[in-house]
Amino acid sequence: MLIGIDPILNADILHALRAMGHGDEIVIADGSFPAQTVSKRLIRMEASDLPRMLKAVLSVMPLDDSEPDPVMGMEVIGDPDKIVPAHIAIQTALDALPGEPTKLARIERFAFYERTKQAFAVIATGETLFYGNVIIRKGTVNLGGN
Repeated sequence: MLIGIDPILNADILHALRAMGHGDEIVIADGSFPAQTVSKRLIRMEASDLPRMLKAVLSVMPLDDSEPDPVMGMEVIGDPDKIVPAHIAIQTALDALPGEPTKLARIERFAFYERTKQAFAVIATGETLFYGNVIIRKGTVNLGGN
């Protein structure tokens, strides 16, 4: 275990987050998501749910604020404007971040799958909420430079 790091962030997750560059994306997927089929790098974490994993990832990874929509969820099939409990859970985690609020964007299911194929990694959780999937784009950390 490490001081100040959520223990749900195991070595595989920390390695992926650290290896990602600016603009790379990571997916946190629910238990029904076809993670094995659409991922380049799959990290299994079925013991976690979406809110816990999302909070842990966001505790160490900056969001990309240089482009729109750094966080994307999946639209409800047949009702793209509908907000479901998973969307609320994602937005709640985003609202807890310091700084300017980030709004959850949503994209169509098959567009989400295609985007996931290009993601750096997929963390497959045991989330049971429908549409409990999110794509997060990594930003940069200003350590005193420009």
